[in-house]
Amino acid sequence: MIRRRLPNRRASETIGFEFRGAPYAVTFSRFEDGDLGEVFIDCQSKGATPLDCDAKDVAVALSLALQHGAPIAEIRAALTREANGQPVGVAGAVLDLIEGAA
Repeated sequence: MIRRRLPNRRASETIGFEFRGAPYAVTFSRFEDGDLGEVFIDCQSKGATPLDCDAKDVAVALSLALQHGAPIAEIRAALTREANGQPVGVAGAVLDLIEGAA
């Protein structure tokens, strides 16, 4: 599938949250039709940490998947979850948070 690109200037929303005791911020943008198109995740811990590097890499992978047409529902369903449905990783936590904000 061809990569769908967002306009250079676009509205974004930022939400702060905590995951596994660490503070994070997620910034996301949508395509004109409302579909999620881009995600940035920052671990707000002081200094560069492995959590921040992992969060940024997860955001790149999510953004590329979304821009190439992967449905957010399928991505969420494929991610690891606890028996009670809670996300195990930051990707699931972010997508759950964004879908709750929609």
